[in-house]
Amino acid sequence: MNRFDYVRPETVADAVKAMAGGDARFIAGGTNLVDLMKYNVERPGRLVDITRLPLNTIEARDGGLSIGALVTNSTVAYDDTVKARYPLLASAILAGASGQLRNAATTGGNLNQRTRCYYFYDEATPCNKRQPGSGCPAIGGVNRIHAIFGTSPNCIATHPSDMCVGLAALDATVRVAGPEGERTIPFGDYHRLPGDNPERDNTLKPGEIVLSVDLPDEDFGPHHTYLKLRDRLSYAFALVSVAAVMKLDGDTIQAARFALGGVAHKPWRDHEAEAFLIGKPANQETFTAAANIVVAAAQPQSENAFKVELTRRALMRGLSQAAAGTPQSQSDKRIA
Repeated sequence: MNRFDYVRPETVADAVKAMAGGDARFIAGGTNLVDLMKYNVERPGRLVDITRLPLNTIEARDGGLSIGALVTNSTVAYDDTVKARYPLLASAILAGASGQLRNAATTGGNLNQRTRCYYFYDEATPCNKRQPGSGCPAIGGVNRIHAIFGTSPNCIATHPSDMCVGLAALDATVRVAGPEGERTIPFGDYHRLPGDNPERDNTLKPGEIVLSVDLPDEDFGPHHTYLKLRDRLSYAFALVSVAAVMKLDGDTIQAARFALGGVAHKPWRDHEAEAFLIGKPANQETFTAAANIVVAAAQPQSENAFKVELTRRALMRGLSQAAAGTPQSQSDKRIA
């Protein structure tokens, strides 16, 4: 681990100023950044400790809910209002990591964790995310866990978060502040596909800090699910996950949104497939057709073609669970 300066600002304005003029990183729970520093993947010249900033509350905003960037994952998952109005988010969080990590990890940190890839974490190998232009050995290499959607010749890493998959399906927004003031970013625009700049995981501008994640004024009631398929039943990243919400009029789908995890560089939405669901009967035929639309865009690698069929079946099951109002339990992980 390299030597670094350490500062602990008391205000958001001071935190933004502390990011100027050097290779600085914000740190709060540190559940991702500290690991990366130990592996010499991240070598910041300055750590800006933001744990004293007033960003640790959950409060009503514009009919919805605003979750401060420093609110821990556990606090969000067990908050009564979140469980009542946005149970999909609570379920997605409880599907991730471990209880100890959720107690430390923050909302803003979860958004900004780096993508997971064997080669990214191994500084002895090339990686375009660590060193742009050095190559992507995952392409043609060991890529069982890697992306099947939105890839580029420069990177096929996947986004690791469960919470973010839920937030994508809920159409959240991210409120940030920086040298140019505050702005709001639609959640679908917050994370990036790799393209020609895989070293950039999100659309934050230099010096910007996440203030909150804001949930819209919506209520999908019982028609939601977070289904996570992985190599083991706990403390494992998703091979494929599905966050789905739905509104029904009898057996007819009035509204539906879903996002996929474990399959792309960001939580993956397919707006064509979502639009197809509207006005259709909530049955297996409809869900199969929607899933077929999604996987038609898949571009698997040498070792992860199994993810195409796994995605298709997981989405069919996730949509069925949401329609039936039988969300996946995160304590009894047998698939409902």
